[in-house]
Amino acid sequence: MLFQIDLTGASPAEVFQDFWQGQTIADELRQFAEALVLGVHGRRAELDRWIAASAEHWRIERMAVVDRNVLRMAVQEMLQDPPVPVAVIIDEAIEVAKKFGSAESGAFINGVLDSIRRRLEGGENAAGRAGG
Repeated sequence: MLFQIDLTGASPAEVFQDFWQGQTIADELRQFAEALVLGVHGRRAELDRWIAASAEHWRIERMAVVDRNVLRMAVQEMLQDPPVPVAVIIDEAIEVAKKFGSAESGAFINGVLDSIRRRLEGGENAAGRAGG
């Protein structure tokens, strides 16, 4: 869904309608997916700042579409103060990137997310400053 929104500029509502058509899925999973997409969509500029600051020599618009959206999704989860451990978020993002991205995607995603993890553990807040 994030990939489609990124490439086409469609609204999340339009993408949800098309994506879920004809699918049978548990309400809980659907709600989680939609909340994550809406969170990424609503905070995209902020998420991109986190990613850009941790992706040396890479501009967001030059990243592969899969990679930048996997990064956005993972950073959104990391910033939510999730019940899921950050290490699990990173591992899952790496696996998604390996499956849907290029041969280098897993290592790239790992490097960027590990940098963000260290920044968060060091006390950097969502505004990019120490403290909170």
